[in-house]
Amino acid sequence: MLATAARHAEDFLHDAIDLAAVRPCSDEKDVASPFTRSGEWFVLHTRSRQEKALAQELESRQIPYFLPLRREIRYHGNRKCLVNVPLFSSYLFLKGCAEDAYIADRTKRVANIIRCPDQQKISWELININLAQLQGAPLAAYPSLIKGTCVEVRAGPFRGLQGVIEDRTKGNRIILQVETLGRALSFEIDCSLLDVIE
Repeated sequence: MLATAARHAEDFLHDAIDLAAVRPCSDEKDVASPFTRSGEWFVLHTRSRQEKALAQELESRQIPYFLPLRREIRYHGNRKCLVNVPLFSSYLFLKGCAEDAYIADRTKRVANIIRCPDQQKISWELININLAQLQGAPLAAYPSLIKGTCVEVRAGPFRGLQGVIEDRTKGNRIILQVETLGRALSFEIDCSLLDVIE
C-alpha cells in the first residue's frame, strides 16, 4: 500500500512544485525544496515557540526544512490579527543528513531530534500535507484520539469536562464514566474542542 501511495505522491509532487510558486503554504521561500532534495527526514522537537526562529536559522544555512503553517485569528487587546502558526506546535521537519540535524541542535532551539526509521512513510505523509495546503485546504491539528484516550474539553459550554473517547467509528463521542456504579453516559462532541490528558 505504501509503495503505491508513494508512486501517486511522486506524480502529485510535480504538480505541487508548480503550485508552490503560485500559492505558498508557509513562510518558506521555496516550499517544494525539501521534497525535491536528497537526504532523510528528521523531526525536530523544538523548544516552546521556537519553530519559526529555527526555520529562519535553517534557511540562512540553506538546510531544507518543512514547517507547515495555518492562519489563526489572535487578539491583542482589542485588536484582531491574522497570524501564521505552526500546524504541529513545537515540531519542524528537516530534510538532510545527520550533520544538518546536529547543526540545528546547536542553535539551542531544539529540545530533541527524532529519527524517522520509515522514511517512505514520513515522506508520503508530509507530501500529502503539503499538497493539501497548496490546494487551500483549511487544515487544523487534532490530537490522535483512539478508543480509551482520556480527554478534557478545552472550550465551549462543556469546558473543563473530562471523559474517555469512545470507538471513533461511532462518531466523535466522549464517555462520562461513573466507575463505582459500573455505568457510563456518552455524547457527541467536535474533536477540535478536546485536549488529551496525559
